Formats: sequence, C-alpha cells, structure tokens
Amino acid sequence: MAHIELVDESAAEGLLARHYQAATKRAGRVFNIVKTMSPNPRVLQASMALYMEVMKGESPLSRAQREMVAVVVSQSNDCFY
Repeated sequence: MAHIELVDESAAEGLLARHYQAATKRAGRVFNIVKTMSPNPRVLQASMALYMEVMKGESPLSRAQREMVAVVVSQSNDCFY
C-alpha cells in the first residue's frame, strides 16, 4: 500500500494553510481526502476548483442529483469518500 505523508493543520503554511482554513469553514474540519493532496498545495487548489465547479457550478442537474451521482460512483468504486 502506498504511503502519503500528510501535512497536519498545525504545520500548514501559505497556500496550504489557506485551503485548510477554507475546508474547516466549509465542513468544520479538514478531511483526509483534502490532506492527501497536502504535499502539493497547487494540486489541492486545482482539485478543489474542479470539485466546486462540478458540484456547485451551473448545470442542468440539481445539487441533490449531483450528490446522488457522486454517491453512486463512489459506491461503484468501493470508495468510502
């Protein structure tokens, strides 16, 4: 199994610290799915921009429908995120 060294909130600086703060504001904490990208904050930034556009951007699908699609895809992939 691969190992990714996660950056803890207390050690985050600069761009990563800002993303951690935004995650805490959004969800009340920083989930590990966000921390897996912590070694490369620019990747985290791009990933979050894509997520926000897909889930909250303009679409013929409602937010609930988009969430349902995400749940089905995650279940199909045996992913608990």
